[in-house]
Amino acid sequence: MSSHSAHRSWNVRRLPRADGRVFLVTGGNAGIGYFVAEQLSATGATVVLGSRDTAKAEAAMASIRAHVPEARVRAVRLDLADLSSLEASVASLGVRQLDAVVHNAGVALDDPPRRETVDGHELMFGTNHLGHFALTRWLMPLLSAAPAARVVTTGSFAAKSERLDPDDLQSRKDYRPKRTYGRSKLAQMSFGVELDRRLRAAGSTVTSLVAHPGGALDSLTPSRPQVHARGIGARLGGAPAALLVQGKDAGAWPAVRAVLDPSAHGGLLWGPRVFGLRGEPRPEPVWGHVADRSVAARLWDASRDLTGVDPGTAIR
Repeated sequence: MSSHSAHRSWNVRRLPRADGRVFLVTGGNAGIGYFVAEQLSATGATVVLGSRDTAKAEAAMASIRAHVPEARVRAVRLDLADLSSLEASVASLGVRQLDAVVHNAGVALDDPPRRETVDGHELMFGTNHLGHFALTRWLMPLLSAAPAARVVTTGSFAAKSERLDPDDLQSRKDYRPKRTYGRSKLAQMSFGVELDRRLRAAGSTVTSLVAHPGGALDSLTPSRPQVHARGIGARLGGAPAALLVQGKDAGAWPAVRAVLDPSAHGGLLWGPRVFGLRGEPRPEPVWGHVADRSVAARLWDASRDLTGVDPGTAIR
């Protein structure tokens, strides 16, 4: 099948089977991560929810099982804001190999005060980017043990208008929550592209892809009572926005396709078909500033210094 016909034949409601494979979804207990996990569970794969909140993870698993009766789903405690805990979290997976990880978990702060992780890093940059950077180091042996594993990093459309400041990655000089969030997601996406370059250079069987959900609103997201409730008011209020954006269930589609599509290859960016904001998932050109090699190299070196680990050392 040609790449073109594979793209055309993809059906978000008839996903390919993935029996026997194991997928980890960070932040799989809520939002887009929940729907990534629910959709992947319908393929026959074992899906592991990485969550720092045990009660929320239990509720998410109950919801997935209610919608996907044959689901093989479990959870591990994962706190990306605590770098020292990540090696033990990976050990608790209890698997010999991992077929994919979806780097989805993240925090967004609307309040002006700047906050820090237990390691002293700005909270959004530290959780969204540095946590996943370090987690990749500990996951790499499990990913390398699989025949053709994938690292899928979920970025954000908010990153499209941002630019990284390598001299102020932690927003110490100028902290503005929305900008800092957008830059943290841009850092994730830049890392995802750079990771694939290094995997290819090393001849690894692991590939790295990047996805973004476009515009994904709670008001357009179907209810999952244990996880997300959408009232009548929210449904009515969100209706006009459906012309431009979508719910978080549809926002999960690009990441799910990046995990499952046999025609997908490393370095691709997946996003919604319509103006990058809504619709079925498709590959799109990697944004120029995401692909900037000099910025990515500086970010990688800084991330290594800040976390004390380097995913590159575990590539094989």
